[in-house]
Amino acid sequence: MDFNKINLYINDIYKKSTELTKREFINKTQLKDFVPVIDDDVARFLKLIIKITKPENILEIGTSIGYSTTSMAQIVKEYGGKITTIEYDEKVAAQAKLNFISAGVEDFIELKIGNAEKIIPDMEEKFDLIFQDVDKRLYPLLFDDCLRILKTGGLLIAEDTLFPVLDLDERWHCLIEPIEQFNELVVNCLKLDSTFLPIGDGLIVAVKKDGRRL
Repeated sequence: MDFNKINLYINDIYKKSTELTKREFINKTQLKDFVPVIDDDVARFLKLIIKITKPENILEIGTSIGYSTTSMAQIVKEYGGKITTIEYDEKVAAQAKLNFISAGVEDFIELKIGNAEKIIPDMEEKFDLIFQDVDKRLYPLLFDDCLRILKTGGLLIAEDTLFPVLDLDERWHCLIEPIEQFNELVVNCLKLDSTFLPIGDGLIVAVKKDGRRL
């Protein structure tokens, strides 16, 4: 299966869509120095899964300039849910906040600034959906706490999980091992049912099972 051809076809199908695209979002963002944001296909998936499941409480780990946050919040605002998002870089977080205001979704987002590795272990709040797109070296380190604060029936979604099989620039090779570790943790966890989706740079989607049926 030629995924490049497939992606070109899908992108062409959606080119007349009125939804905000990654390119448009970046072009409207004054700050230009930030970590990459999700692709349009991942944004569409997140919006669709939120429309279907209507999670009341979402945790996003890795805000960047807020494209994924804004995409999710556009759906969350329809039913009054809430997104908590964590960003390490203060300058990038400030730009994300401006983007939330510009998109009219700031009332549905709580932005936490700091190191997710320190913030998440102290969290007691439970979440219906956790979306992870942070420093890949944190993925396996945050796994146990993400599982702890994820509600039964909740979704764990992580981006960039096909790094091990992608033709990455050599500077990103250090991220392959932690992604492999994380993928193994998810797939072998008895508390999760999961699958991989070949969109973006690879998306793993998992649901937390009822412990009584393990």
